[in-house]
Amino acid sequence: MKKQSPKERIKPVPEFKKAQVDEILKKLKHSRTILVASTKGLPASQFQKIKSDLRGRADIMVIKKSILLRAITLSEKGMLQQFKEKVKSDCALIFSDIDTFELSALLTESQSSTKAKAGDIAPEDINVESGPTELIPGPAISELSSVGLKVAVEGGKLAVKIGATIVKKGEAIKENVASVMSKLKINPMKVGFIPLFSYDSKSDMVYEEIKIDKKGVFDELKHSISKSLGFAIHLGYATKETISFLISKASMHEKVLESKINASGGSENASS
Repeated sequence: MKKQSPKERIKPVPEFKKAQVDEILKKLKHSRTILVASTKGLPASQFQKIKSDLRGRADIMVIKKSILLRAITLSEKGMLQQFKEKVKSDCALIFSDIDTFELSALLTESQSSTKAKAGDIAPEDINVESGPTELIPGPAISELSSVGLKVAVEGGKLAVKIGATIVKKGEAIKENVASVMSKLKINPMKVGFIPLFSYDSKSDMVYEEIKIDKKGVFDELKHSISKSLGFAIHLGYATKETISFLISKASMHEKVLESKINASGGSENASS
């Protein structure tokens, strides 16, 4: 019986896959930014909403890894070939003429908060501040105490008397901690497109670490600004913002120096 050669056993590529590769190639050719994002845990309803919100600014395709790799190879774009090493699984591919970091910021803003589950990794330190809650006394007392919160009954409801960090950034969230956060309506997890890396055809560069947190950056900037005034005054750095403080500071120093001189003069007169 005649054996089939390996070439004879190869199945022809389905037409729909060829069509997908061709479509991706066109988008790779005409888009400035090609961004790869994770859709892990993203509900279909939110996927459609984000896709609708970005219409006119970005096109989103969810494609098989093998099809993407084929299209990248055929594109012959220089640094884009690095994607072949970085793509780990099926993913969302986002095509746009928007700058990489602006597009990443849009994706981050489209994320929504959701409850944490046991085993989730905390994206930041999760703190519970002191204050009243809507929880009634009962089992909730021991639940809140088990995660390090000091509670008391006030007006028939539980109040957190001393707040605490119940899980640190990067730690796995335990089941009892997730339960407490749910009861306190703390939703620390984000659901949406998570930017992973991107290619800019204008610069022919691949960018990683492209998550943009506008709120976090703004809060950090405000904190830095609040500290900068005191630092400039301490240095004696004269600007229109600091000059009035420096004059007041000099005036106080003058008064202290004058009082010491007067006290010294009084002591010398008394001894003579």
